[in-house]
Amino acid sequence: MILQSLAITNFKNIADAMLEFSPKINCFLGNNGMGKSNLLDAIYYLSFCKSFSGMPDAALTMRGAEFTTLRGRYLRRNAQEELTLGLQYGRRKSFKRKGKEYERLSAHIGAFPLVMISPADQDLITGTGEERRKFMDIVISQSDAVYLDHLIRYNRALQQRNKLLRDHVVDHSLYMAVEIAMSRSAHYLTTARLRWTDTLTDIFNPIYSGIAADGETPSLALRSHLAENPGSLQELLDQSRRHDEIVGHTSVGPHRDDIDLQLCGMPVRRAASQGQCKTYTIALRLAQYDFLRRAANMKPLLLLDDIFDKLDATRVERLISLVADEEAFGQIFITDTNRDHLDNIINRANHPHCSWQVETGRFTQMQ
Repeated sequence: MILQSLAITNFKNIADAMLEFSPKINCFLGNNGMGKSNLLDAIYYLSFCKSFSGMPDAALTMRGAEFTTLRGRYLRRNAQEELTLGLQYGRRKSFKRKGKEYERLSAHIGAFPLVMISPADQDLITGTGEERRKFMDIVISQSDAVYLDHLIRYNRALQQRNKLLRDHVVDHSLYMAVEIAMSRSAHYLTTARLRWTDTLTDIFNPIYSGIAADGETPSLALRSHLAENPGSLQELLDQSRRHDEIVGHTSVGPHRDDIDLQLCGMPVRRAASQGQCKTYTIALRLAQYDFLRRAANMKPLLLLDDIFDKLDATRVERLISLVADEEAFGQIFITDTNRDHLDNIINRANHPHCSWQVETGRFTQMQ
């Protein structure tokens, strides 16, 4: 899959831009705060119908502007496709594929696969289990539409149960109805997550070893109430209801799952250096890329936002060699403040490329 061009109007600090991209490597050079990451976020939005930064749609429109538009032209499975986004205050978001509005935005997820690596990935290690569940859900949802449907159903039922708990409802039949719905989806979610964790581990370990120093042994494992306890979620919910009534929320279920990230048998968040943590998150994202490539039978877009920070010279060298591999990756978008890193990748890869200098939301193509 190739993003051939992108037109942007009033997105964050980018007032007006029309960019034609290389099918291989696209580099964006500039100081922090100039708009490099905003460009990547615009590309991300067209794949996920939302901002990577988590900002609400209303905050994405440039200050003083009345609307935002994004228009991306793609070559996907040898066919031309166009995605358009329209945001305007007080109106419903418009998101179209081939000029046709989506009935459900969730139907778009996975159709235009994309992986983004950014400094915010540090939250995968230092953040709460919610960050790691979000990572897990995003990856699996792009390759399994049934999983996404069950996730939506489960979360809807979870909200209903939590409301019953907060309202101190005592009617057993109301709890039963909601818990049956939760249990149906929970089984599928847990099975898919266990299968995904095993598959990702097989992909992740050699990628980490290819970037890191010898002797560093990583491991991933899913921590799940359902995987660790026999029986159905309905039984676990019934057992925990008295406790849940006291605390006012549901304490067991897939929404409490987590991924145990370890390095040499120790939790990464406690035992790893900054460089090791950065290597870990990059390897996780590159494993995500390979997983999606296999599942979708197409190469996702790869967005690399300031990925060389906090890496020593050896890890930078190994990462550059990895990213420059023509067979492993398709179209790549890279941002950095250091031109040497970008030039090194371009020279190693020997692919068609385009480079831009970025300054206060303006993009000037470099020779």
